[in-house]
Amino acid sequence: MSDEPQPQQPGQGWAPREPQATAEADGQGGGKPKRPKRTGWRRLIPTWRMVLGTFVIGVLLLIGLFYLGYSLVKIPPANALAMKQANVYLYADGSQIARDGDVNRENVSLAQVSKSAQHAVLAAEDRDFYTESAIDPKAMLRAGWNTATGKGKQSGSTITQQYVKNYYLAQEQTVTRKVKEFFIAIKLDREKSKDEILEGYLNTSYFGRNAYGIQAAAQAYYGQDATDLDAAHAAYLAALVNAPSEYDVVAHPENKAAAVARWNYVLDGMVKKGWLTESKRAGLKFPMPKQQTASTGMSGQRGYIVEAVKHYLIENKVVTADQLDAGGYRITTSLQKSKQNAFVKAVDDQVMSKLDKKNNKVDNYVRAGGASVDPKTGKVVAMYGGIDFVKQYTNGATRKDFQVGSTFKPFVFTSAVQNHSETQDGETITPNTTYDGTNKRPVQGWSGSYAPANEDDVSYGDISVRTATDKSVNAVYAQMAVDVGSDKVKQTAIDLGLPSDTPELTPTPSIALGVARASVLDMAEAYATLANHGERATYTMIDKMTKNGQTVVDLPQSKTTRAVSREAADTTTSMLQSVVDNGTATAAQAADRPAAGKTGTAEEDTAALFAGYTPDLATVVSVMGQNPKTAHHESLYGAMGLSRVNGGGPPAQIWAQYTRNALKGKPVSDFDLQLQSGAEETEPPATDEPTEQPGTGGQDNGGTTTTGGDNQGRTQGQDNGGTTGSQSPTTGGPTNGGTTGGTTDGGTTTDGGTTDGGTTGGTTDGGTTTGTDGGTTDGGATNGPDTGGTTAGPGGPQATRRR
Repeated sequence: MSDEPQPQQPGQGWAPREPQATAEADGQGGGKPKRPKRTGWRRLIPTWRMVLGTFVIGVLLLIGLFYLGYSLVKIPPANALAMKQANVYLYADGSQIARDGDVNRENVSLAQVSKSAQHAVLAAEDRDFYTESAIDPKAMLRAGWNTATGKGKQSGSTITQQYVKNYYLAQEQTVTRKVKEFFIAIKLDREKSKDEILEGYLNTSYFGRNAYGIQAAAQAYYGQDATDLDAAHAAYLAALVNAPSEYDVVAHPENKAAAVARWNYVLDGMVKKGWLTESKRAGLKFPMPKQQTASTGMSGQRGYIVEAVKHYLIENKVVTADQLDAGGYRITTSLQKSKQNAFVKAVDDQVMSKLDKKNNKVDNYVRAGGASVDPKTGKVVAMYGGIDFVKQYTNGATRKDFQVGSTFKPFVFTSAVQNHSETQDGETITPNTTYDGTNKRPVQGWSGSYAPANEDDVSYGDISVRTATDKSVNAVYAQMAVDVGSDKVKQTAIDLGLPSDTPELTPTPSIALGVARASVLDMAEAYATLANHGERATYTMIDKMTKNGQTVVDLPQSKTTRAVSREAADTTTSMLQSVVDNGTATAAQAADRPAAGKTGTAEEDTAALFAGYTPDLATVVSVMGQNPKTAHHESLYGAMGLSRVNGGGPPAQIWAQYTRNALKGKPVSDFDLQLQSGAEETEPPATDEPTEQPGTGGQDNGGTTTTGGDNQGRTQGQDNGGTTGSQSPTTGGPTNGGTTGGTTDGGTTTDGGTTDGGTTGGTTDGGTTTGTDGGTTDGGATNGPDTGGTTAGPGGPQATRRR
């Protein structure tokens, strides 16, 4: 196109073209001017519109994410570790027996934590806890900055957040966990009070030494409860939360300076918040914690006690096994620490210290068990379960697999008085009633045939009930059981305290000889009833029980009922006093108190017992034989260097030492007895000797007799270590000290049996006997050295050794 000027169109004038210079460019005219484009570095700077828009969008996004997170994150159930607690078992005085469970934690209420301890933890971890929200953004930013700049890793979490981590979440350091912690803390702060959150935090924080919670920590470091912590001790425990392992100044003495610095920081914070005065602060000294003790767990007597308490609680339906396993119970038992220690020492002194397990095989079989009850309350005040729970698991105080032997005989007489029983001749049974004590005398008035042997086959002829009790004459008591009615005897034993399901507690004449297999704890309750004049206080092992430090658990109500008449119980006591004074239990006199009791020996001498009481304490002790590998019951012949272990020996000696020390300092009280009519008359001291028979030995007063052919044998005296050898047809009574060796030559045949070298095996009325001087009666079989072991017949099983 030509650059020449173009002709105007019609109606138009000609004008040259202007280069964009118009009125609009000068700001004149009707259009909005365009903003010139940003060039250079100005393009990098956002406009205010961009800043505002981004901020608004960000805020909206954060709000949206917050509400999304708040709605999606729920408060979960507590984690398993936070819920797990130990059960704490205490003596009656509050001192600790044991803790069970894998986690050493005992939850307590906030009221059970001293104010000093509460303030110390707040000063250490979150001083503005009661006034701030669940989260502290400033603290979180400050902690993040300090961590990033190398000033040390810091949390910045509030106590609420830390509690959420401890109680609801795991401990891993992840973004996901932190996000959950953030939202749960906010929700928790809306649902729980500050006190509840602080209480939870104090119970879930870890303080080192395997102690979870401030109560466990107070015990682990200072041996005291959280409620007793003062400012100095509390400040140290609060310091531990920050670095439990490093600040344990016992385990790491090299870190003591840092621990003390942290301790001072806590105390200064308490002063700053007005929780501690300057003057008190100035007088505080750093409290060194105690040495860390190795966990003893269930060793010694602890395990026996814990298992017995658990059994009691479950058996009485106080709690279930699952509830106990969950933990959290604080159980104050009725056991008294001083008496418990006295029991352990008595067993150690009288039995365990005398064992020679390397050179004497039988000593490896020796076990012991015992239980002691307050007759007036029924409370178990001491218990001996065995030498060590981790070595011998079975509790000797509660096991029910050994016969009680002649310790059962007093129940027969008690039943006789209670039921106003008469002999076959119509004479009222009293301590002065005369019975025929002839060995293997057939029982009269029983539908079956039953003729039990006396110990060592000794015959006594006519003998009073009192003397028969002193000498533990089987023939007399088997007949008495029939005279009374064996079913009534069984019921009296149950009324006194034996469980109705006691093994072998059968209504037959043999019940009198103690074939029942009751625990020493059950026997202690029954003897406590006799000591309490016939009133039975059902035994208990628990004084108090709480859950999580605050909820009181209901326990079975203590009940005292009349089991038998006072005359029945007291007359029995009178006879049992004679057993201690003149009979098989003279070793019990060493208690230096008025005492009543009865000895007993199980079949084949697998167990020896003494059950006795003073007006203030009833205690039963058993020394038992058990193979540690097979658990088979073993005879105690030769144990502790003794030819035989009788109830009047080690068991009575344990009883005497324990009773003397357990009641030390308590005024000596005598029995206040109300006797049955006719019981006051006492017979003159017996001067006649028992009727001799071929193959019989000495008196039944704690000793034993072994005879061989031609009646030349050995007679042991009372349970005080002496033995007497006799080479005449008549064997003497108890002899103390000295040993004269008797000889056994050849053998004789008696009642169809053959004796070879002093060993007799014979058959009588269809029975078979193997053993020295053994014999069987009425279809029974007897096995055992020295005397016939067991006679089985229509009357039921019975042992010839029932001391």
